[in-house]
Amino acid sequence: MTQAALAARRPRRYRCAMATSGPIFLPMSHDLPRRCRAIATSTWSDALDRLSLPGVIEGLTLRSGAGAIAGPALTVREAAGALGSHPVHAFTPGTFLDAVQPGAVLVIDLGGAAVSSCGGLVALAAVQRGAVGLVIDGGCRDIADVRAAGLWVSSRHVTPTSGRGRASVEAIGVPVTIGGVRVAAGDYIVGDETGVVCLPAARLEELLPIADALSRKDDEFANALREGHTFAAAAKRLSHI
Repeated sequence: MTQAALAARRPRRYRCAMATSGPIFLPMSHDLPRRCRAIATSTWSDALDRLSLPGVIEGLTLRSGAGAIAGPALTVREAAGALGSHPVHAFTPGTFLDAVQPGAVLVIDLGGAAVSSCGGLVALAAVQRGAVGLVIDGGCRDIADVRAAGLWVSSRHVTPTSGRGRASVEAIGVPVTIGGVRVAAGDYIVGDETGVVCLPAARLEELLPIADALSRKDDEFANALREGHTFAAAAKRLSHI
């Protein structure tokens, strides 16, 4: 047997940034997911703009679930190519599913490839592990089964094409790029029907009061419109839009 064939049969070692003694996520208030979910991604985008921060993840579409989700990111980097470009045994969703902590959002960087990294069984396993959502810069499949599992999923592609033999898990818990946005493990992900945003963990304490204030202004603006004020008058009175 050739050296290349022997190497392909050896167990794959994964680069992993997780501590073995516990979650990779920073301690956060139990109330934080509720507070973040209550603020629309559009408002989070405006808050990010106030601090000149990137964070709006472009090009993904909600495939499963409804309403809003929020939680710390568990990041996964995968490589993808043509069929046969990766050993079949290197396609191992179980490695990142075992790392899921309750309340996490799985964030998978597949480089935008039209290859599925998640189907019905992965979705069911993720829900059983306590994941609240899955964001994939790549593909997913078995959409009916994913929806039946109850997992909130946003992806770039829906495709029947399996990652088996086409993709491999390279690293877990490392910075990834999703829709042009850098996402680190523990950054906060918020998703709704409008889109997905990444809130850097190190700036969340700054972002949250800004987003709260903007959300209150939106509510005041809506109330003014219901009371019969014109759009222009409400915008001038509230200095908001």
